[in-house]
Amino acid sequence: MAPDTPALRVQDLTAGYGGLPALHGVSLEVNRGEIVALVGANGAGKSTLLRSIAGLLQPGSGRIDLDGRRIDGRPAHEIVRSGIAYVPEGRHLFGRLTVLDNLLLGAYTQPDERSRAQGLDEVTNLFPVLNDRARQLAGTLSGGEQQMLAIARGLMSRPRVLLLDEPSLGIAPKLVARIYEALSAINRAGLTLLLVEQNVRAALACASRAYVLQTGRIVRAGASADLLGSDLVRKAFLGL
Repeated sequence: MAPDTPALRVQDLTAGYGGLPALHGVSLEVNRGEIVALVGANGAGKSTLLRSIAGLLQPGSGRIDLDGRRIDGRPAHEIVRSGIAYVPEGRHLFGRLTVLDNLLLGAYTQPDERSRAQGLDEVTNLFPVLNDRARQLAGTLSGGEQQMLAIARGLMSRPRVLLLDEPSLGIAPKLVARIYEALSAINRAGLTLLLVEQNVRAALACASRAYVLQTGRIVRAGASADLLGSDLVRKAFLGL
């Protein structure tokens, strides 16, 4: 693997549902150690792209590489083992299981107890409330606490790339700030993130670069600061 090989590369990807296309030749790159945001309106295809990368939706055409190795067409469990974790929109926790059980399920790819224990230490240091709630049923947590648990569960697989779909959706502003602080912290520790978010201002404040997706096509890309000042983003997403 060459030093300049992106952590994640998507090339000319098409995908859809029931024969109806949702992505039309989408290409993007995320370099190692970056946070990259993917922003766009509802129905733009953002979740479809993440589901395709995670192996939950098979693309119609195109290519997806992780650290220079092709992964499209592989089943989702193999993609997790290869180093990608996906935190879906809506969290999708096991509500009738405890917080601890949800975390341990996230670590099913880890081969030994020591690795799982280390993962638990790391995620509970990141989100101390999860340690306090370890024996509580996941379904009884607040929305913000559930989102923290969903992110922590993804981290338990010890990924190299973390895919996040709408981490601020339906969460109180105070907890949104806490979650974004945690994302910045895990990025500083070396994790690469691809972030899908309707909260465009929060996403661009966190990410170094961003792509704008409209009706299944990338229509703009660049540094987050540049996009935040662009007419397209200001008019379409910030109401300015």
